[in-house]
Amino acid sequence: MRTFEISTSFWEPITLSLQVSIAATAIAFVVGLLVAWRMSAASFYGKTLVETVFLLPLVLPPSVVGFILLVVLGKNSWIGQAADRLFNISFVFQPLGAIVAAAVVSFPLIYQTLKSGFLEVDKHLKDAARSQGAGEWQVLIYIVLPLASRSLQAAFILGFARALGEFGATMMIAGNIPGRTQTIPTAIYFAVDAGNLQLAWALTGCTILLSFGLLLISSRLRND
Repeated sequence: MRTFEISTSFWEPITLSLQVSIAATAIAFVVGLLVAWRMSAASFYGKTLVETVFLLPLVLPPSVVGFILLVVLGKNSWIGQAADRLFNISFVFQPLGAIVAAAVVSFPLIYQTLKSGFLEVDKHLKDAARSQGAGEWQVLIYIVLPLASRSLQAAFILGFARALGEFGATMMIAGNIPGRTQTIPTAIYFAVDAGNLQLAWALTGCTILLSFGLLLISSRLRND
């Protein structure tokens, strides 16, 4: 009986964390790619201020990010009410809330990595393509993305690793419901709180292995 409880408690947060991280990273990656592409070529008054806002989740305490998300997406907000009325969905204490939280905190890493990759692409190649009649989308798809492919891969991996380790913002908006919103970090916290060090060590070891592997792959992609 004890083995079954440990097994269930071990696999459920891992499975949910992987699902949440994949969904969150995909969202943050697509948004980050479009924003980084525009910002890498843009020049306007206040650009530094805008980019500072983009990077805020990287330095703000996760609990602050979670609180802001709770206010913006909660049932008393117009976004939360509209989502409930039009689509019958809720963010609070739901897996969707965990996905949004993970996407927000992973976005700055993805954005910065993608922007750096785009800036490394030779400007003359882009200008040459434009001179031949290529539109901006064609330049992005056929010139920039292939040449910045390693940065794209590194951005996705780093974003996934960050989403996998998200704790504070997830706790604020999604809570800790086993089998529903309990991710690896929250499961570790409550396992320690309950004195279940065996489960805490098992989840910690799994997280370290996953994170180490992701960082190793990312480093090789950027250095090769």
